[in-house]
Amino acid sequence: MRDLVFKNLVSDEKKRRIISTSEINENQGIRSIIRRHFVYIVKELTNDEINKPLPYLYVLKERNNKELREKFFCRIKGSILAENRGKQLLILFMHSLKITFLSAPLLKQI
Repeated sequence: MRDLVFKNLVSDEKKRRIISTSEINENQGIRSIIRRHFVYIVKELTNDEINKPLPYLYVLKERNNKELREKFFCRIKGSILAENRGKQLLILFMHSLKITFLSAPLLKQI
């Protein structure tokens, strides 16, 4: 069994785009759930107001042998300076990945 959900949300007014996928796969008694999110926002800079945020990385790995569950989470934030038609742009982005593995005995309880 495999379920896949894909979302692509665009806001021209807020100059933002969100791309999201969710995948659930069950194979040999193990269910894997994978969620990915990608968000970016475009801001136009005026004059010399370059206030670029620092890059950010967060990683979490959790293993629970009692509940037969394993999780992995990663979030990356960053920014890029760009120029388009003489305008300076600041592109802010955030990418996250969450993976969860569940064992068959736990699935029977749910």
